[in-house]
Amino acid sequence: MRCGTQLGRFALVGGANTTVHCAVYFTLFALVPYLLAHVVATAVATLCSYLLNCRFTFGVPVGARTFVLFPLANLVLIGLSTVAVAVAVAVGVDPVLAPFVGGAAVLPATFFASRAVLTARRGPASGGGAGFGDWPAAAGVGALVAVLSQIPLLVNPSFYFWDDSAAQFLPMWHRLGERLLAGEWPLALDLDSWMGGNLAAEALFGIWNPVHLLDFLLVVWIGDLAVAAAVVKTQFLVVLGVGTFVLCRSHGATRGIASVLGAALPVSGFVLFFQASSWAGGLMGFAWLPWAWWALRTDRVPPVVAWLLCFLCVSAGDPYSVLALCLVFAGLLVERAGDRLRLVLLGVAVGAALPLVYGPVLAASAVGWRSGYEFFNIGQLVPGIGDLLNASLPSFLPQISTFGTFRMSVPATYFAWFAVPLLAWLDWRAIRWRSCAVVLAGCYFLLCLGPSNLWMFRWPLRNVVVLHLAVAVLLAVLLSRGLRTDRFKVRLACSAASLLVGGYLAVAAWPAQAPKHLVSLVVVGGLLLLALRTRMLVAVLHLGTVCVLALQMAWFPANRDVAAYNFPADVRELRAHFAPFGDGTVVQVADRGLVPPEQIASRQAWSQLLFGNMPAAAGTANLVSYTGIGYDALHTELCLGYFGATCPRAYDRLWGPDGLADQLRVEHVVVQRRLREVSVPPDGWRVARRDPEVVVLSRNAPVPWPNGRVSSARDVRVLDDVVQGQTRETVRFAGAGERSELVFARLAWPGYRAEVDGRPVPVGQTGAGLLRVNVPNASSGVLVLSWSPPGFAWYVVLICAGAALAAVLSAPPLARRWGR
Repeated sequence: MRCGTQLGRFALVGGANTTVHCAVYFTLFALVPYLLAHVVATAVATLCSYLLNCRFTFGVPVGARTFVLFPLANLVLIGLSTVAVAVAVAVGVDPVLAPFVGGAAVLPATFFASRAVLTARRGPASGGGAGFGDWPAAAGVGALVAVLSQIPLLVNPSFYFWDDSAAQFLPMWHRLGERLLAGEWPLALDLDSWMGGNLAAEALFGIWNPVHLLDFLLVVWIGDLAVAAAVVKTQFLVVLGVGTFVLCRSHGATRGIASVLGAALPVSGFVLFFQASSWAGGLMGFAWLPWAWWALRTDRVPPVVAWLLCFLCVSAGDPYSVLALCLVFAGLLVERAGDRLRLVLLGVAVGAALPLVYGPVLAASAVGWRSGYEFFNIGQLVPGIGDLLNASLPSFLPQISTFGTFRMSVPATYFAWFAVPLLAWLDWRAIRWRSCAVVLAGCYFLLCLGPSNLWMFRWPLRNVVVLHLAVAVLLAVLLSRGLRTDRFKVRLACSAASLLVGGYLAVAAWPAQAPKHLVSLVVVGGLLLLALRTRMLVAVLHLGTVCVLALQMAWFPANRDVAAYNFPADVRELRAHFAPFGDGTVVQVADRGLVPPEQIASRQAWSQLLFGNMPAAAGTANLVSYTGIGYDALHTELCLGYFGATCPRAYDRLWGPDGLADQLRVEHVVVQRRLREVSVPPDGWRVARRDPEVVVLSRNAPVPWPNGRVSSARDVRVLDDVVQGQTRETVRFAGAGERSELVFARLAWPGYRAEVDGRPVPVGQTGAGLLRVNVPNASSGVLVLSWSPPGFAWYVVLICAGAALAAVLSAPPLARRWGR
């Protein structure tokens, strides 16, 4: 069928889809926020588009492969059209008409992307095509990983609600989900989180990632943060496991062996005990890496789908995943013997997304407390060569310096029980030494060895997950060739020696754990003999993964190398307890180190104090926040850290000559009595509560201008102050003199712009980092204050250009040029 005929039919289908979209959108518009209505309507219209374009436009059958790929390709277009809808509404377009703007913005790319996906020829599973016939097996791997992911919960229900996941990620996910439900997007700024409120600069929350946005909504719907953590982490462990399976299949591994590695990697040491348990941002970025690698190495995946998978990896906000993706590109350039132009152009398209995610990080470094990107080595979380090679003993606890201790309490370098013992039985002739997996394994072996700080990258042990992914691919290829049985005794002796050396290193690292190491040696040795003596190799390898995971959970139910907060997880109960604070801003003066351990274990401490981002879950505006950026001026003024104001003098600075408590619009002050005793409240304040642990002070009179965030007005009279969302505020004023000045209860992050009656006026900051605007001499006027990440408009243009380039590369003429 000619392209012109297809285009005509595509236009007719587009008209039908528009009708479906509008019907659903207008139905939902009165019930839910406009953005949510647009997303739901677009999802329904995408399903209709798939069915109609298969049968009517391109004349191809409906199939599982195209059913999966078509929404993936269109997810890019959905995201871009959603951006267009939000921008259109922001500039004044009526929400009723905004969807038409979004649809028109992505129309040129839609036809080519749809045609590329629906008419692409199906490739073989073993030839780098992607294993499209393997989806039932892939679903089985996903189900197995989902089941394995629940084993930690049997011994520790808070396993996934731990350390940073409890203090940083889950509470903020809940707040962001509530803002999405209220129709707010983008989520680049959260004023009530103060130090952690520059979400665009935080990056790790992945506010530009569509999957993250859906998970934010899921966290709100679940309501229990511990349960939500388990659900979201399980989701990404499944994504990682299935992606590893598909990647191994694309390298020629058999289904059974690929399933073994797909199940083993998500429950390996660092992935499970650090990424899944605590550092959620790392897991959410890493989970997409095997998918991106798979899509990039095969010409049979449309470039727009490869671009989407790379964007999901990049937009997760984890710089380690971006580094890995860059090295994947480099490795594929080494691997490919033919035309590399497609890969280079696709790399340019993916690189166009980087400024949106990481540009605000660099912009905020000018005022943030992490402004320097050092290059040094203090040995923290730097493994040794022996730690990396001893990757198959389940009980091995490496002697790696962690947070305050000189060795680890979890098997962080463990990969798979069979990885080292089976090395002697592999046919190494099956390895292509110029493959991307070999390049990646070599690079990451070196990166794991240090230094501890290199620009944005800290703690080299984080790199071990990519090393394990590369090794998984190589093992899958080698194991698929079968085990060699010649020279049986020599090979058996080599395997026994590797186990004994691993056992010795484990005992040497921590002699007190010797009984566990002995059990590990017996279990791994028994499994190895079973694998060598049976023809059911795949079943034995899976059985060993399950047994080892059960042992590790019995021995190491929690990661004691990081913080254990034991925060309450029920959001409804938490908000009911802290409801007396209302909507007012709270300053907490407390030191986590002074909280008795028994009060943390019983959760009694959290009836008076909140640390990390838990105030976001409690629904309060609090200077306490867990942030990797911070605002240096306010941090210096109030000794603000992850847990609030942590020094006694912070209390006195609130009442200094500059009236910082008033400038911050503080309504409540919570003081930990173990840190600072308060006997008499300052003028205008009262003691609202005093108990053995804390003193709570409350303001006697309400703060002025209750609808806005102006906190101080000098030589000017404020008539009205109204906040529109997080990023815009309008102030009507009168009687401005020569030195008129307004101070706002906003941190002066880069990106603020102020206009008086349409004319720009300068913005600055106070000594504590609050936003200050000089108002020109006038009898009256209107000040409009707005904020967006610096360079945001250009970032959006770049990412749209990158998506468009990927769509163009998916066009049939270019697809045929590169052999699709």
